[in-house]
Order: sequence, then C-alpha cells, then structure tokens
Amino acid sequence: MKEIKLGLRENWQQFSLLVIVNGFVGGMVGLERTILPKIAEADFAIAAKTAILSFIVVFGVAKAITNYYTGTLANRFGRKRLLVLGWLVAVPIPFLLIHATSWNWIIVANVLLGINQGLTWSSTVVMKIDLVGEKNRGLAMGLNESAGYLAVGAVAFLSGWLAAEYGLRPYPFYLGFVFVTLGLLASWLLVNDTIHHVQKETNASKLPLLKNLFWETSWKHPELGSISQAGLVNNLNDGMIWGLFPMLLAQQKFELTDIGKIVALYPAVWGIGQLFTGKMADHYSKKRMLFWGMFAQGLALFLFLYAESFLHFALLSVLLGIGTAVVYPTFLAAIADYAHPQQRAESIGIFRLWRDLGYAVGAVLTGIIADVLGIYWAVGTIASLTLLSATLIQARMRSY
Repeated sequence: MKEIKLGLRENWQQFSLLVIVNGFVGGMVGLERTILPKIAEADFAIAAKTAILSFIVVFGVAKAITNYYTGTLANRFGRKRLLVLGWLVAVPIPFLLIHATSWNWIIVANVLLGINQGLTWSSTVVMKIDLVGEKNRGLAMGLNESAGYLAVGAVAFLSGWLAAEYGLRPYPFYLGFVFVTLGLLASWLLVNDTIHHVQKETNASKLPLLKNLFWETSWKHPELGSISQAGLVNNLNDGMIWGLFPMLLAQQKFELTDIGKIVALYPAVWGIGQLFTGKMADHYSKKRMLFWGMFAQGLALFLFLYAESFLHFALLSVLLGIGTAVVYPTFLAAIADYAHPQQRAESIGIFRLWRDLGYAVGAVLTGIIADVLGIYWAVGTIASLTLLSATLIQARMRSY
C-alpha cells in the first residue's frame, strides 16, 4: 500500500478535488437562497412568515440530524461512501423544485437537501482535516468553507438573475442538475477515502479520549461547549438572513435583481474571507477570533434596522460576511484541536448537529416574531442573541 503522509502539500490533489466537490455542495443551497420566499408568495399565495420559513426549519433539522449520524458512522462505513450517498439523495431535488404543485413538494425537497448537505459537507470537512494533519487545519477549513459559500453566493446571484429574466421556474433550478451530476461522478470515481490518514494521526496523538463525547462537545467542555453554542447562534442568524432578508429588502421596494445582488454579497464575502481567516486560525487566538467574529455579526444585524439605501444594505452585508468568515473555519479547526483523532469525526458531527439546528430555531423564532411584531423586531432579537453568544465565548473559553 502507498505510504500515508499527512499535510496539505503531500495530499494536494485529493484536497483540491474535495474543494471542487464542496463547491457543488454549496451550489445546491445557493439555488434557493434568493428566490424560494418569492415562489412561496407568487406561486402558492403563502403570506405568513412562519409558513414561508418552514422550508428552512425542515432543512435545518434534517441537516442537523444527518450531521450527527455522518459523524458517528464515518469511521464504520468510510467517508467516501457517505459522500456518494449524499449525492444520490440529491438527485430528486431539482425535479421537485421545478415541478412542485404545492408547498409540500418544497418541504420534501428541503428535507432531501438537508440530508444531502449533512452527508456531503460533513464528509468533505472531515476528509480535509484527515488529509492535512495538525499543522494546517485552519487553512484547510478556510479553503473548504470558502469554496462552499462562494458557490452559495454565486449561485444565489445567478438564480436571482435567471428568475428576473426568465421567471421563477424552471430555469434557475436547471443548475441543480449540473451540480448533482458533477458532484456524484467526482465523488464516486475520483475521491479516495481518508480512514488510513486518521489511523496515522491516532498513533501520534497525545490528546485524551473524552468519556461522554456528546455532553462534552455540547456544553460541559469549556472550549467545545463554547464553540457549539456559538455555532448554533451563527446559523440561527444565517437562517434568519436566508428567510427574512429577501422579504425585508422587498419591503424596502428593492427590485428582484437588486435583492439578488445584496443577498449574494453576504455569502460571497463570507466565502472569499475564509481564504484568509482560515490561515489566521492556525496562527492567532481562536478565542479572540470567535469573539470578534460573533460581535461583528451582531453589530451588522443591529445596523440593518437603520439601513435605507442599497449602499447601506450592501455595506452591512459585507460586515456580516466578514464576521461569519472569521468564525466559520475557526469553529471547525478548534473542534479538531480539542478532539482526539478517533473521536474527531463524531465531535465535529455533534458540533454540526447543534450548529445546523440553528437554522430551524432561527426560522421558527424569527417567523413567529415577524408575524406577531414585524420583521424589524425579529432582526433585533437575533442581533441580541448573537451579541450574547460573543459574551459567552469571552466568559467561558480559556485564552487559546
């Protein structure tokens, strides 16, 4: 058998392939990012914010649960098999979105999308960490998350443009057929499993095994617990942005093309920023990066309440993207630092369970608040929770 080596340079071909695959994974989410709330109102006459945001709830719950099981099953069945399975689950999604005759079809599509994202994104995350070893974890996560969220932003813009030019359906969702085909073929034919890399790192690791991994990762361990709560809040506010932000912009009388530009700007900055912040996480205090990143998100969300012009919303989307870029690769790099190599996949799965439950919590919470009190109250509430999360990081995490 070929000698197993850890490192980004030593495994650059497989690493680069996984980055490309994760771009296709992100593209599947970008399909919906701009236009699904508009489809709810235009095609299905759904006005209640809670009902519209139901697609994010089911997406978040399905992805969160799948993240957990991807983590627990990764060592038993192999990362590659779970990655291929994730793409097979995605095959019906574009058909459902194009031919939906009721909102229930959209719900089913988003259950499948959540499973797809949990299997594919989690697998690519763990595989990249396996390949690079301890030295470049932050850089690895920056490249991984950058590819995924640049794709989210690019496809969000492109789908918004296609919808403005050719209608909400079917043309924007034809992109989904391309992503599924390329992602499945690359994962099946070209990607290699990384289980042997894990074994090599296990032999050299000095980290202790955690006795109750779920409880330690969820809350008890000061570092792992702080990271998990911040991940939940991060995706809580992202779920709000996903569902309510297009509605907020429409309420401000922006055209669909402009909404697409503003909505795409946030994940684009988030994606590009991680090319830099991932490497920073290898050299600077992860605690400080997490605190300032969450603080920047909370500040941007509060200032959305006072924005009026395209320029205001665009600049605040940039600030929100920067804050998210600072924390996103740092979350995963820090989890990997504190978890034993044998428990890494499962610990990351537990973290991603809580993080992606944030989508569901955010969608339900903001939907109810928006229906009862209005969109601005929903935004203000999420901004407050984000600043509280930053405070918890500062209070609980030891300097690291």
